[in-house]
Amino acid sequence: MIEIPSTPVPGNKEPSSNQMTTTVVANESEIKKFDPNGDFKFGWVIYYTNESIEVRLGNAYVYSLNLGYWREVVSASLCFGTRSCSIYLDGVHVNGVIHWNGIRLPGAIDFDPELFHWMKLITVPKNGRECLGLGSHNPTLKIAFLFLTHTDLFFSPLWDRFFNTSSPKLFNIYVHADPDSHLKDPGGFFDARFIPSKHTERSSATLISAAKRLMATAILDDPLNFYFALVSQSCIPLHSFDYVYKTLLGGGSKGNAFGFRHVRHKSFIEILDNETILPSRYVARGKNVMMPEVPFDQFRVGSQFFVLTKKHALMVLKDRKLWRKFRLPCYKTESCYPEEHYFPTLLNMKDPNGCTQYTLTRVNWTDSVNGHPHMYRPPEVSPELIYTLRQSNYTHDYLFARKFSPDCLKPLMEMADTVIFND
Repeated sequence: MIEIPSTPVPGNKEPSSNQMTTTVVANESEIKKFDPNGDFKFGWVIYYTNESIEVRLGNAYVYSLNLGYWREVVSASLCFGTRSCSIYLDGVHVNGVIHWNGIRLPGAIDFDPELFHWMKLITVPKNGRECLGLGSHNPTLKIAFLFLTHTDLFFSPLWDRFFNTSSPKLFNIYVHADPDSHLKDPGGFFDARFIPSKHTERSSATLISAAKRLMATAILDDPLNFYFALVSQSCIPLHSFDYVYKTLLGGGSKGNAFGFRHVRHKSFIEILDNETILPSRYVARGKNVMMPEVPFDQFRVGSQFFVLTKKHALMVLKDRKLWRKFRLPCYKTESCYPEEHYFPTLLNMKDPNGCTQYTLTRVNWTDSVNGHPHMYRPPEVSPELIYTLRQSNYTHDYLFARKFSPDCLKPLMEMADTVIFND
């Protein structure tokens, strides 16, 4: 048993700077004394009276699973994979324990260990040709549509019509639905396309985990999945499937005029570096917490919704270095949107030239409320709106748009064939 001295912090309020303490638990050599054969793979179990509390290695923070908020650390013991171990960790080097009292941490922020195990067996392609699998033959590549939702898929009839105009050999569908929402399978092309899912919550890394879970499932399910398009329940298509497929994999209508070959087979992800929100979001987890892995000049922001190549999807899934930082909880929840920072920051650091720097999903931020973009209502839905939403200052038209209220389905379906899918 390793005793950890702690500074009592009463109540459940967010801590001030003088209420934060850092205590070194054990270094690598001390762990090896307990575990000379390297069997220690999971983590520390922290006991607070009779309540279960977890500690993350590397990240080093504590959280009460039973109570749902941070608590004082009293003592710690090694765990070798017993039932007490409820989390999976990356290594064995413990730098310290930061215990903050009163910060709420949403659950399920860890990426599924069984999926990560299989991801480790897949090699990240070194070049586009290898990624495309161009050997003795040219396979028919597919687009994996990744639906991330916490409500019913209200626009499934519109998406069904979208997919119905194409060959099933050109796409796959995967749905991550928050299990707490008790969604119904809408049938049609979405029938039996729901993957094992976990709880998601704003201002937490759970949305990153959900996107990773979708990508991992798609990669393991079908090796021909090449593009991975993340969309939400409030997203709609702005073009026909044929237009979308040709834009991504076969040349778009604007491609020849604007150098499509130059951006072909790149990831379509927004990456911004001069936004006024960046300083406050960078310190949302605390001053210097992101260092040294993520210097401020490398910190980026962008839309949560993207279309990634297989090469970049694998980069995301294999990343552990930046994930250890971005999965940390924020104590400034009003500035905590990790899903808008993790993906653009990671890909900008690893392969900036492989990204277009812009998204293919249109969103209207002109009258946003509490971090939510404008939601279109039925009176706004018209052919003119669709034509406007398609327009882009970049190489390609926008292919998708959000955010639409569920009652927009009727007017959208009425003009689906004559406007939306009539390219």
